[in-house]
Amino acid sequence: MTRDQLKKLEDDLWSAADNLRANSDLKASEYGTPVLGLIFLKFADINYRRHEAAIQAEHAALQGTRRERPLDEIAVARCGFYLPKHARYSYLRDLPEYEDIAKAIENAMASIEHYKPELRGSLPKDEYYRLTRTPETRDLPFELLRQFDNIPDDATGDVFGQIYEYFLGKFAMAEGQGGGEFFNPRSVVRLMVEIIEPHGGTVFDPACGSGGMFVQSADFIARHRQELEAQGQDTSVYVYGQEKQGETVKLARMNLAVNGLRGEIKAANTYYADEFKSFGTFDYVLANPPFNVDDVALSSVEKDRRFNTYGIPRNKTKAKKSEQGKETVPNANYLWINLFATSLKATGRAALVMANSASDARHGEAECRRTLIEKNLIYGMLTLPSNMFYTVTLPATLWFFDKAKRDARILFIDARNIFTQIDRAHRELTEEQVQNIAIISRLHKGRRGEFLALIDRYFASGMQRLADNRQQVEPVSAQLLAVLEDEAGKAAVASLVKAWDGLEALQLAYAAYQRHNGDQATVEDKNSAQRALRATFDPFFTALHDCLKQLDRAVRHQEKQVAEQAKADGRRGGPDRQTKALKTALEAIHAEVRSAESWFSHIHWLQERFPEARYEDVTGLCKLADLDEVKEQDYSLNPGRYVGLVIEGDGKTDEEFITEFLDLHHILITEMRDAEVLDKLIQENAIALFGE
Repeated sequence: MTRDQLKKLEDDLWSAADNLRANSDLKASEYGTPVLGLIFLKFADINYRRHEAAIQAEHAALQGTRRERPLDEIAVARCGFYLPKHARYSYLRDLPEYEDIAKAIENAMASIEHYKPELRGSLPKDEYYRLTRTPETRDLPFELLRQFDNIPDDATGDVFGQIYEYFLGKFAMAEGQGGGEFFNPRSVVRLMVEIIEPHGGTVFDPACGSGGMFVQSADFIARHRQELEAQGQDTSVYVYGQEKQGETVKLARMNLAVNGLRGEIKAANTYYADEFKSFGTFDYVLANPPFNVDDVALSSVEKDRRFNTYGIPRNKTKAKKSEQGKETVPNANYLWINLFATSLKATGRAALVMANSASDARHGEAECRRTLIEKNLIYGMLTLPSNMFYTVTLPATLWFFDKAKRDARILFIDARNIFTQIDRAHRELTEEQVQNIAIISRLHKGRRGEFLALIDRYFASGMQRLADNRQQVEPVSAQLLAVLEDEAGKAAVASLVKAWDGLEALQLAYAAYQRHNGDQATVEDKNSAQRALRATFDPFFTALHDCLKQLDRAVRHQEKQVAEQAKADGRRGGPDRQTKALKTALEAIHAEVRSAESWFSHIHWLQERFPEARYEDVTGLCKLADLDEVKEQDYSLNPGRYVGLVIEGDGKTDEEFITEFLDLHHILITEMRDAEVLDKLIQENAIALFGE
């Protein structure tokens, strides 16, 4: 399933589910858990059907022998579930509407828990009675079951995990600030995992929320399993999570089951409880803990080695006698930071999300930070773009620990300018942006081959997209020719089609590159070949953009003529059908070029910053700072203090800038004239309807 197909499926499912909720008086907090429960049921059913034939075959083969086992034991061993008939999704979906659907779902959930004890008490059961408590909502579970049945049967566990996390995010937005307690943006978690690189073992999240960190860790291990096992590494993973919110603990357990993960999730407040005896215990620690908590009792943590090993943050003034024994930690950020460092084994690595303010915090927190730096525990610091989190706008930084670190320097990365805007208020990192940032860390570790391999993947994806797009260009070009009246515009279309013919030469160059730059090529030779290959694409895209500029002008010219003719004829209204068709076709062409060019823009971004395919400090992006440099900055861990600033131009000549400015100004004037026409029409219609 492609990213676009998954996005459409997610949006369709959410739209259907939320439209149903809109017809009831349910709050998001009442609606979210049962909806996620049905998503879980759908996954369990698909997963069971995928293994059902093998389960039945094994059961039949063992029947009557000394190794005979119950069907449920075989099912749990093979796919993690046993689903009796009344727990099957199709059984629930096809129940007649006079049946007690809430009771039927409760029985299904209870059966799953019975055969998978680690889920006991975690699946929603009573919640479905709330959905059916009024005549208006009685059929809501039936409708939801039908809507979620649209999830394709060949969807993998990863797709279900993404749908699951997508719904968590939507519920977080609906609930406001409180919802953010259990939702971590997928792309941020992915970046953390790509840099920390868990290779199997134990993973701990002391503020685990819905368990998203665990899912991403398992995904990373699964993607690299073959190469890791070839190196003799154990890729099995077991996860441990603490979460203080009881309902969120249930979500986390469901999320582990949805993704086939082994582990334990316990309800506990990490400030005051240590359910897993975490000191020096884990291979990896990942979390997005709550920021800036100021009500943690000092007496409860000051003697706890999880928190005091590297210093306890204290208020700068002594408490009054009447308040002694009641003091609180001024800010719990460094309790979490200490916990991450102390929970690791001697070879462990950790990543956490933390408020930007912690990087420069003063007083007792500054002493903690100094100790961590001098003990050489900090591997790297990465500043995230703003507006990455759905429920808070607070800027955040990623901290990375490495207990086995030998290099005394700290890697600073400023990623504030790397993001994709998804709506007016929110941003995310694309998969390519995640990989581009993570490769900086791998170059720092001397893994130059992975840098070259990433560029190779971009070349392969770009060439495939170019080939696919070329097939789309010809019919759209024919559509443009059919509606363009201007000869210059027709000539521009012909030039565009001819420019796409240059793809054949690029395909030959790419084939030659592949033949001569396999695994036997040296890093230097392959890097030079990649740079030379990328340079051959620049004239191709320049020619495409020149043709598109001519087309833009031709379409605007025709649009202007149509508008002037309409005005001369005394006609009112917006653009006519022909003009709309022109704009639609032109935008389609632009989209095809952008989609193809995006892959090569990633190659250009990487090669421009790391031309030798080795790590180097890049102004405005990354810096390796030694202890003396950190001391000079008063032990600040704010990447902005180290990487510096860069003012990037747009790469246009004065002539190109003026031309584009005038073109945009013409568009603005046209739109303003259209607005005046529409405004006048609205006023006339209002007067006709209601009088003066």
